[in-house]
Amino acid sequence: MKTDIEIAQAAKMEPIGTIAEKIGISKDDLEYYGKYKAKLGADVAEKFANQPDGKLILVTAINPTPAGEGKTTVTVGLGQAMAKIGKSAIIALREPSMGPVMGVKGGAAGGGYSQVVPMEDINLHFTGDMHAITAANNLLSAAIDNHIHQGNALQIDSRRITWKRCLDMNDRALRQVVVGLGGKANGFVREDGFMITVASEIMAILCLASDMDDLKERLGRIVIGYNYEGKPVRAGELQVANAMALLLHDAIKPNLVQTLENTPCLMHGGPFANIAHGCNSVQATKLGLKIADYCITEAGFGSDLGAEKFFDIKCRYGGLKPSLVVLVATVRALKYNGGVAKADLNQENVEALKKGIVNLGAHIDNMQKYGLPVVVAMNRFHTDTDAELAVIEAFCKEKGVQVSLCEVFAKGGEGGMDLANKVVAQIAEKDGSECFAPIYDAALPIKEKIAAIAKNIYGADGVNYTPRAEREIKELTEYGFDKIPVCMAKTQYSLSDDPKLLGKPEGFQITVREVRVSAGAGFVVALTGDVMTMPGLPKEPAANKMDIDKDGKIVGLF
Repeated sequence: MKTDIEIAQAAKMEPIGTIAEKIGISKDDLEYYGKYKAKLGADVAEKFANQPDGKLILVTAINPTPAGEGKTTVTVGLGQAMAKIGKSAIIALREPSMGPVMGVKGGAAGGGYSQVVPMEDINLHFTGDMHAITAANNLLSAAIDNHIHQGNALQIDSRRITWKRCLDMNDRALRQVVVGLGGKANGFVREDGFMITVASEIMAILCLASDMDDLKERLGRIVIGYNYEGKPVRAGELQVANAMALLLHDAIKPNLVQTLENTPCLMHGGPFANIAHGCNSVQATKLGLKIADYCITEAGFGSDLGAEKFFDIKCRYGGLKPSLVVLVATVRALKYNGGVAKADLNQENVEALKKGIVNLGAHIDNMQKYGLPVVVAMNRFHTDTDAELAVIEAFCKEKGVQVSLCEVFAKGGEGGMDLANKVVAQIAEKDGSECFAPIYDAALPIKEKIAAIAKNIYGADGVNYTPRAEREIKELTEYGFDKIPVCMAKTQYSLSDDPKLLGKPEGFQITVREVRVSAGAGFVVALTGDVMTMPGLPKEPAANKMDIDKDGKIVGLF
């Protein structure tokens, strides 16, 4: 079978101006980045402002496994399938980070015959949004050290600077560094570190900002650390927030691209789903709702991380009301949850499937707690047997949810037509936007919000706090940071905070080891387990297999 890049390179793309005209956007309203990519400015949103909103569909998944689930592939395939059944639809995705592309995870453009193109551009530099965010982040870092060097009028305590530098590449050697070495001319020596760009608070801010004015205000609210009195110091006090916004003046505009079947895709932003909220930008999603009758978007990792934050953070700030959830699962992943080793997943194992299917059940239950109907998309592999698929169908019937056998990887939109029809019919029968609600009140104390997530979504019996976390919660409450949503940083591999606990863990408690504020983004981050903000490269990075020939043809990119 052809590789993803071979399929993408054989695609017959249409000029991006043609794609724009299909959805009512004039070619003159585009800011072109070559022939097949463009940005959409604020004037485009203004032209659609009086249009009624379409239906918002969230694609999420069970907990990710080494077997793969294909959430983005299903999102792209569903968008293509909607066009095949005559529906007006647009997909809204996140941009990929260069670190995972060169590392192990891969890109974020889908796979097989359900991809967004130009795939090579998207997975590499795209329109430069990641670079702009990196520059804005590091301008603030430079301003902090320069302020201290120039006399430190704000009395910043260099031992309590929380703001980190960033780089859009996996580089474990930069997790902890010392800056300012080399004598007086190079500033003051202090400990620092790097995070990957998609974990920067500026990425989260970009994706939650409603416009340029909101972006500036949020950038100014960033807490960079604390002064000698223990009070928070904000980026606005360093007088660089407006310059940071200037660096982001193009990055804040959503990107327009297309799928392999020439259907539209808005691709914008890409915050980490365990350290941040893991969704594309509010601007892109809201624009998609104005452009089409159905806007299909996704959230990172499983529903316990991505979907929970989509509902409790993004929807809260964006005023969004989703209509339905598509929950992606695979037979292989459920067998893995049932204890089957990765090497044995191609063999039929009904008993392991029955054991691991509780993970699917937990995610169905969680999504219904938000008042939303669920359609399960079984992303089919050629190794799936009739007996195994029958178990899935029976389980979903017992849970009272529809299930669709999805073959969008191999067949593109045609392989998702059954899913598209069931999604449309389910929304017509019950539109979840009428009763959708977050699972907690943002005005509750920090611990009560964490407990609501831990108990209702993870299934935990309770929450433990380290002494450090206790001190930080007390301090954040004193400074008025307790009336905002909570963003949980947790392993994606389990409903618990232990990646080894698969299926549906019971009788466990989660431990919050650290709590910090992302005041510009507007949430408190509660860290559990060993979540890293700067990944490392694997023993054999994907980059080892990549190349480009003298004619500019890229090979080895998935």
